[in-house]
Amino acid sequence: MSLSAPFTILEATIEEIHSAYKSGQLTARRLVGMYLDRIEAYDKKGPAINAIITINPSALEEADRLDGAFKASGLVGPLHGIPVIIKDQADAKGMPTTLGSLLFKDYYPDRDAFVVEKLKKAGAIVLAKATLGELGGGDTHGSLFGSTRNPYALDRTAGGSSGGSAASVAANFCTVAVGQEGLASIRRPSTWNSVVGIRPTAGLVSRGGVYAGWPEINGSLGPMARTVRDLAILLDVMVGYDPEDPVTARGVGHAPESYTKFLDQNGLKGARLGILRESMGLGSEPDSEDFKRITEVFDRAVAELEAAGAEIVDPVVIPRLRELLAKRKVSPTGAEEGFRLYFGRSAQAPFKSRAEAMRAPDFAKVVPHSQARFKRAPEPMEHYESLKAQDELMTNLLKVMADNRLDASRPEGGAASEHVSGIRSHDRGPGGVYAR
Repeated sequence: MSLSAPFTILEATIEEIHSAYKSGQLTARRLVGMYLDRIEAYDKKGPAINAIITINPSALEEADRLDGAFKASGLVGPLHGIPVIIKDQADAKGMPTTLGSLLFKDYYPDRDAFVVEKLKKAGAIVLAKATLGELGGGDTHGSLFGSTRNPYALDRTAGGSSGGSAASVAANFCTVAVGQEGLASIRRPSTWNSVVGIRPTAGLVSRGGVYAGWPEINGSLGPMARTVRDLAILLDVMVGYDPEDPVTARGVGHAPESYTKFLDQNGLKGARLGILRESMGLGSEPDSEDFKRITEVFDRAVAELEAAGAEIVDPVVIPRLRELLAKRKVSPTGAEEGFRLYFGRSAQAPFKSRAEAMRAPDFAKVVPHSQARFKRAPEPMEHYESLKAQDELMTNLLKVMADNRLDASRPEGGAASEHVSGIRSHDRGPGGVYAR
């Protein structure tokens, strides 16, 4: 087959791209060029999705290198020549890590994040850095770029805070993407952009070279894709122990040889799934028309799960759910220590401390929600009460799952809420997650 034969990047999967490389239908350089052309046409022009902050200036050069390697010895790894877009919260050498903020627009890290290094070794091409909730949280708005649109409804948000990564996958700006989540920042935008996303269990994926990493525990990078198979392939590459992120010691010995081995179309047969109907998302409006429309979609999804062989327990109730969630607070010292450790990886940090960053003139231009988050410093007693509430909530959730003999529980609205979900299915798939 000649190189001039047509190849469409719309909804293209990793397997399809690799097949095209092997047949001679496609080269990495041509594929990168096609994605760049699409970004040029649709990100700042046309519908102006506005999901991209920085294009990798070396993307075509890296594609040429991989094309040469393929001619010499075949695929260099499971992500050979696969263009990946990364939330601009993780470091990629040669590109700024802006956090979507004017505060950090000129910050160039000295080295790759641990996960970015693993992606490159697997043959991935870092194509671009994506928009996010400014300073790593909230909806996808930032002083550096404005707002990101949802490709499926341009008058609506892409969600947050990994909205740029999700919109990039949905708009076919890349094959797969990497997001980051502390609460629902991967799952929510994945849901709202009709893609697949997972927040891995703490300890599987390193936050080395990622803003808001260690010593905090709840944040994690995670894969985002259009298919569950591509998600599993990307997750395979991302997991691994990193001494720079001590939480990854928890994951040693718990990652399978490949998450793809759990891809079973009949995997739901006999699984008991609990449905949580209580509304708990921040700012959710159960009586609104939008909420009712989402509930209709959710109910159809529950019916599809049942049709696939799952046993549905509907509803389940977690005692004191909203009361305990309301006590959630971050560590009073973790944010400052995390700031110091993250910027300590580079010789030229833009600020020595969070206090210095808040004194910078550009801090006044940061979107208000992100300003408030950045300033937040809970009292030690509030954090203590939060830890107690977290432990009680986990116990309550696990008791509900034990009492109902559940394999997994799912909240109404799914990833659209900043929610608690439970998994008890070590043999059912990556993290026990079931997705279309």
